[in-house]
Amino acid sequence: MSAQKSPCKMAIASDHGGFALKQKLIRYLQQRGLQVVDFGPEAERSVDYPDFAAQVAEAVSRKKVAGGVLACGTGIGMCIAANKFKNVRAALVTDLFTAQMSKEHNNANIICLGGRVLKDALAKKALGLWLDTPFAGDRHARRLKKIQQIERKNFK
Repeated sequence: MSAQKSPCKMAIASDHGGFALKQKLIRYLQQRGLQVVDFGPEAERSVDYPDFAAQVAEAVSRKKVAGGVLACGTGIGMCIAANKFKNVRAALVTDLFTAQMSKEHNNANIICLGGRVLKDALAKKALGLWLDTPFAGDRHARRLKKIQQIERKNFK
């Protein structure tokens, strides 16, 4: 009898501008068989995006989850906040090309999406492509090592 592999665990959070999209992406991730840890918020009310980005970024940084999904109005604020954590490579994804390249070239471990700038269908396709795209390694791995050197220098 072979051991059954447990589903991949993904963290997700939003602010009020990305709340509706977050709810749809949770269902999408669950349909793909992934475990989802929802860091909030629980309702569409005005909140401060750094509080929620920090929770997802910390979980990714500490390797408590395989990756993260953040949604705010544009994705920009969440991306900036998430990248303040060591070992986090959060990428603002605006289309299918940036979804693929953020994983293939940069091995992004958090995808940031804009609930006010992306249609739901495109956001789901971008998330799916991001999840399915493998890291290319090779010259890109060399570049990521340079990023890690910068982190070691600046995150003390």
